[in-house]
Amino acid sequence: MLCDWCGNTNAKNHSCSVYWELPDGTRAIEITETPSISCPDCSMVYQKEELVKEIEDQLFLIDCKSIEKVISFQELMNKPRLLKRNYFDFSTD
Repeated sequence: MLCDWCGNTNAKNHSCSVYWELPDGTRAIEITETPSISCPDCSMVYQKEELVKEIEDQLFLIDCKSIEKVISFQELMNKPRLLKRNYFDFSTD
């Protein structure tokens, strides 16, 4: 797999904890078992842009008051949404 940071081909799929500020800015949460990319050549561990957008959209569309301080990626993505999609996202996909 190609590393987005250094361009070497030794990157691998990985899962790890990430820390995310909630959209209302009231607190941060730990999201465990988050799909990530790990590169042994440059030591970067990162999430693809598409996944970052998916997490941010989900946090925007759910009741964040119901989120615990620590939640797994799968539990977060399975939380029921208040809206079907992010109607405030005007970026072009």
